[in-house]
Amino acid sequence: MKSLIFLILILILGFKFYSIEFLATILVISFLIFFHELGHFLAAKSLGVKVEVFSIGFGKSLLEFNFKNTIYRLSALPFGGYVKLKGQDDMRPGFENLDPDSYSVLNPFKKIYILFAGPFFNLILAFILYILIGNLGIQKLSAQIGTIMPNSAAQMAGIKPDDTILAINGVKIQSFDEISEHVKLEPLRLLIDRNGKKIEFNLTPKIGQGYNDFGQLVPKAQLGVSPKGTSVLVYHSGLQSFNYALDESIKASTLIVKGIAKLIVGEVEAKNLGGIITMANITSKAAQTSFTLLLLITALISINLGILNLLPIPMLDGGHILFNIYEIIFRRKVPQKAFEYLSYGGMAILLSLMLFATFNDILRALQ
Repeated sequence: MKSLIFLILILILGFKFYSIEFLATILVISFLIFFHELGHFLAAKSLGVKVEVFSIGFGKSLLEFNFKNTIYRLSALPFGGYVKLKGQDDMRPGFENLDPDSYSVLNPFKKIYILFAGPFFNLILAFILYILIGNLGIQKLSAQIGTIMPNSAAQMAGIKPDDTILAINGVKIQSFDEISEHVKLEPLRLLIDRNGKKIEFNLTPKIGQGYNDFGQLVPKAQLGVSPKGTSVLVYHSGLQSFNYALDESIKASTLIVKGIAKLIVGEVEAKNLGGIITMANITSKAAQTSFTLLLLITALISINLGILNLLPIPMLDGGHILFNIYEIIFRRKVPQKAFEYLSYGGMAILLSLMLFATFNDILRALQ
């Protein structure tokens, strides 16, 4: 009953603040959770482990059916999900079942295979979504120049407003955000379109102050130009879409790992940590803007979910993987008491992070 009341409250608030687009948030999260758990499910099945429950959501069951000894369930609280394997129970860390079809009897390598499959499926899903995005095309700022900074490398080379950068060092430029990837403190060859005429310029960028992906002010090589504000639809089709998907997946994964590292060392303030409200805000607004943007946000969240689940925190897949690596190295399991304390500690850490992220979301909403 409590789960249903909470679900109704979530829906009322969601529709009040985000209208019908709030459904996009629920669908995106449910889809990502389904895909994550599907990875665990298929890996477990491939090893003959019995899957007792496959649930999308937590709390009270709204709909369920039994198929081949597995209960498939749709639960009231949509922000999560789980696969319950025979012989594995996160709420009872010390629980084991020694039946032949139990998770408990598997060797550490097979357990790691099952544990890794969930995050891996999230990364694969993001890769597939990027391929789709590349073929659908995504709207970006064009490489047309709006303003040129005084005494900048661009001004000194003779580049003018309304020029469009076509290529840098022979590499085709399709949007303004691609320019920074090629700008370094070394001589560059720019191919410019000026009123339909192609002109080549040679220049060396100057060092200046710019912002990195985390909003930090850092020294950066700069041309000294800003975008005109015109937009262009950028496509990555055919085999090129695979390269695009791989590049974007690697960039997004790297960005998340760097972000976690910066949070740990204190370079990025913890107040930037966002939770489910931030996710709802972003996905709902993306759904209002365009389908392609919604796919892009979904891909980023999927990679985020995959990487975060690999963190070595007990109760997450990464924590369980770490326990199994310990067993492989030392040829014995983590002591039972230590395993239980670490598991409950991991649960407390995750709960604290969720509460803190939600608190940040509320503060941002009140500003």
